[in-house]
Order: sequence, then C-alpha cells, then structure tokens
Amino acid sequence: MSANKVRERSACADRVSSNDRLQLSRPFWIGFLSSVLLSLCLVPLWWAQRSSGEIQISPQVFVAEPEIPPAIPLHINAQVEYWLEEFRTTRNAELLDLLGRQGLFDSLIRGKLQQRRMPEDLLYLAMIESGFSPWAVSQVSAVGLWQFMGPTALQFGLRVDNYVDERRDPVRATDAALDYIEYLHTRFDSWYLAAAAYNAGPGRVERILNRYAEGRIGDEEIYWEVLRYLPRETRNYVPRFIAVSILAADARVGGVEILQEAPYEYDMVFVPGETYLSAVAESLGVRERVLRNLNPHLTRGVTPPN
Repeated sequence: MSANKVRERSACADRVSSNDRLQLSRPFWIGFLSSVLLSLCLVPLWWAQRSSGEIQISPQVFVAEPEIPPAIPLHINAQVEYWLEEFRTTRNAELLDLLGRQGLFDSLIRGKLQQRRMPEDLLYLAMIESGFSPWAVSQVSAVGLWQFMGPTALQFGLRVDNYVDERRDPVRATDAALDYIEYLHTRFDSWYLAAAAYNAGPGRVERILNRYAEGRIGDEEIYWEVLRYLPRETRNYVPRFIAVSILAADARVGGVEILQEAPYEYDMVFVPGETYLSAVAESLGVRERVLRNLNPHLTRGVTPPN
C-alpha cells in the first residue's frame, strides 16, 4: 500500500408489510427404510486395518476452521487524522451523544449485518447519515435512518406514500440499505468506493473513476486517489466513517463508559385500517409520542385505509 497505515480489525427479513401493522413497546412417519438410514447416520466414521492379528481402529476427526469475520480495512492518513482529532476534542460531546443513541439500533443493525456476513462497522454509516435518527431529513430531502432519496427507496422496495414512509421504519430501511450497500460493493469491489457511491450516487462515482482512475475498481486505495474529485461531502464521508469506527472500537477496548440508550422493545399487533395512534395510546394508557417513536413510518399517525 502507499504511505497509508492500515489498521485492520475483525468486526464481526424482518420484512413484514407495514400496511396494517402496529408495533407495540411434518407429516411424520417411521418405516423400515428410515430406521436403517438413521442407524447408518449414527455409525461413527472409522477405518480398520488388520496388522499382526490385531485390528487397529483410527477415528477420522474433522475439525472445522472458524470462519474469519469480514472486516473493512481502516486506513489512517491525514484526512482520517483530522476527523480523529475533531471527535476527540471539538466534537467529542457530539460523538458521545451519537454513541449513546447507537444503543437504540445497535442490535438490530449488527444482527442483520451478521446474518449477511457483512462487516459490522457498516452500522456507523447510519451514524454518519442520520445520527441514528429515523426522523432525520436532509436538505435534499433524504429521509430516515439511512437517508434514502425517494427514487432509491422505491427501487429497493420501500413504500413511500401519503400514509406510510418506510424510509423511517428502522427494520425495513435497514434491510433496504444493506441490499443497496451489497449491490454497491459488488459493483465497485471496494468498501470505500461503495460508501462513496452510497453518499454521492453510483453513477457519479463511476464517472469520476472512468475519468481520473482509468475505470479501475477493487482496491481501497483508489478512493484516496480520486478523493479531490469527489463532492465535498463525499470527501469527508469516508474519513469520518473510518474515524468513528476507530474511536468506537477504542471506547470499547479502553473501557470508556458510554451511556447507551436501551434498544426499543415491542410487540407487533394487527389493527384495522385507519386506526389512529392516539386512540391506541389512550386505550393503553401511554403517551402518543411513545407509539409515534415506535412507528415513525406512519407519517399521519394513522394506519392506512383498507
């Protein structure tokens, strides 16, 4: 690699239609043949060798090697050092607040990343995107935990209409975001380029690569080669992501106490169309805001009709 130092760490569908969903806090037979097959399955694997009138039995032992969890290489260079210093000093309170909010969605996002065998550090993209807030809306109208634009949300199967905006649904939006990130990683064969494309759009990143990197992909170093040609926000996007990933790991390893918010716990019930959250809250004896926070995708505070 170039002068960049590389720090590598191991990091280690719920897709339910939300139309009328409200989240609140074999045949069996035994025969002769199957018995024989079962008996054969229970026979230990061994081979026998006759030598000097003796039978030597040697069991065959198969030891499965542990799977190595996927990881994103964390480069440390001038750009990353800048954000490390920012988050250690000027923006330290902001970082601690974000790491606290991480507790709301950590198990949800990390669990889905583990299921897909994707690097767990990718959960910090949600921190950079929205500050772990389903209510976040950007200046260009990107919405939700993963900051989906409308067309991209529809492309990846999210419902966006007058009653429901699944960009705000942490479960549905996380599934869609990981689908998108997997697609981008397949397209660019680089986590840094995939992250840049998530932020700036794959078409723009591809044009920059074609113009300034001879269309090369598949190497994390390429991101740094084309850094100055990327939009300003994207130039900071990956360095911030790397810095947060490093500092979050250091906090865990260093024993820094971070007061994380407890994850949401809830049951799901089905209710009729046009059921108002206010009515449900009243019947349960809880504040309406509690149900709104559990159902941020119900933009009008009511389940869709029909």
